[in-house]
Amino acid sequence: MVQVPSRVLPAYFRLIGAQRKFASRSEAAKHLAASAMRPATYGPPRRLRGDVTVEVEQREGWPVYTVLPRTGRPRGGVVYLHGGGWVNQIVREHWLLITQIAAEAGLAVTVPIYPLIPFGQAAEVVTTSARLWLEAAQRYGPTALAGDSAGGQIALSTAILLRDEYDAAVPSLLISPALDLELTNPEVDLVQPSDPWLGREGGVFFADVWRGDRDWRDPLVSPLFGDLAGLGPLSVFTGTRDILNPDARLLRDRARAAGVEVDFQEAPGLLHVYPLTPTPEGAAARRRIVETLGSIG
Repeated sequence: MVQVPSRVLPAYFRLIGAQRKFASRSEAAKHLAASAMRPATYGPPRRLRGDVTVEVEQREGWPVYTVLPRTGRPRGGVVYLHGGGWVNQIVREHWLLITQIAAEAGLAVTVPIYPLIPFGQAAEVVTTSARLWLEAAQRYGPTALAGDSAGGQIALSTAILLRDEYDAAVPSLLISPALDLELTNPEVDLVQPSDPWLGREGGVFFADVWRGDRDWRDPLVSPLFGDLAGLGPLSVFTGTRDILNPDARLLRDRARAAGVEVDFQEAPGLLHVYPLTPTPEGAAARRRIVETLGSIG
């Protein structure tokens, strides 16, 4: 991956209008309608670098990919839930990280292509993700949950559900996770001017569709408000130029107060999902992600 200095990304995101779909309810509604009418492709790039093989099957009515190390038996597994505001499909940057995890950590990475809004909703997707984790754990042994942005919400909500229903303390790795989907934290307003990507109004619109008939504070929707005691260890990556950063700090504090082990990686001046970006800081974060997930086996 060609690297660029992280300092150029804010200007780039503003140039391409990355924040437009999050800027208002009307822009978010237009983006949702367009995405529903013409869904994006979701398959992995034709040529994935790295010593991996890729399989796909239908599970629970979803396409579910598995990226495996080409040689040797996997040392464990990861269920990776991609981000995209519950409205955008998995993209190349996700696949590159997934490939790196499989090849370098020696893990089987399960990648569900879950239904997006307006067709998918939180409770259904979290419940199905929990069943996919159970299957992966049975097949591959020690298995973590991981996800970025909206996928971070799904991953942590799934970890809470697995603890409650199966007494499983699942390790979870969260990249810039969405945690309080109503974005009620007053510090969001302080961060918003420096965030060139996300916006509260459009983000809450997408989240409102995603939650369906569930309360905003239902842990299947907003895991920040769930009981965190008894969860497996958390690894959290967050940049400070991200409106989701204040809630990541709250998660850190609440989880530690509940006795949960938390590895908190905060990057000053960096953007939303910075570990997925083609920057030196992103590359360093990806190496740490591989190291963290590789330690679960």
